[in-house]
Amino acid sequence: MSGGAAKRILVVEDDEPLRESLVEQLRLRGEFDTAEAATGARALELAERERFDLVLLDVRLPDMDGREVCRLLRRRGFKAPVVILSAAGADADAILGLDSGANDYVVKPFRLGVLLARIRAQLRQHELSDDAALAIGPYDFRPGARTLAETGTGRKIRLTEKEAAILKRLYRAGGAVSRAVLLDEVWGYNAAVDTHTLETHVYRLRRKIEADPSDARIVVTEPGGYRLAR
Repeated sequence: MSGGAAKRILVVEDDEPLRESLVEQLRLRGEFDTAEAATGARALELAERERFDLVLLDVRLPDMDGREVCRLLRRRGFKAPVVILSAAGADADAILGLDSGANDYVVKPFRLGVLLARIRAQLRQHELSDDAALAIGPYDFRPGARTLAETGTGRKIRLTEKEAAILKRLYRAGGAVSRAVLLDEVWGYNAAVDTHTLETHVYRLRRKIEADPSDARIVVTEPGGYRLAR
């Protein structure tokens, strides 16, 4: 999983001691930020107005089946991973959970280490998809839509295919990427493309996303390449 801001996780569980324990354990690790809900309605409300990187969703909720919550989330355009928690271990229940749009299914009682491993695996996998919303500076970056949305205002910045590809490669690197690697991976083998082409695209990208393009704070120049500030 790439570095950067803590991943936002929504814990949806009506068993209060279990919910509080999960929230506490996730926060202790420093890599997660959490919100919680005891009902399906509250989960849907929170997911509508806040951005989450993953939802932990209990099947047995007081107001509706968790799998119905998952179906509604997907219908409303929620793209991040959903991991269903259930005491039922039957294959049929697992199939119903996955058919509702869930990415994974964890049976209670579970070991925390196993749950954390499944959460991290889902987050890593989602980061590689074009549906991901990646936090870059003051923006949410959606590679698939080639847009940046400014946190708070929602103002959208549209990117070209190459600009989005540069940001995506820098994000996943978690550090500096050489100009040669960016040319190879963003443009592929093309004898007509040189470092000037890359520098021109980076210049245009900075004009779109930096408060002061001449003093870049997001796409930072490094010896031989570039990196994303974290």
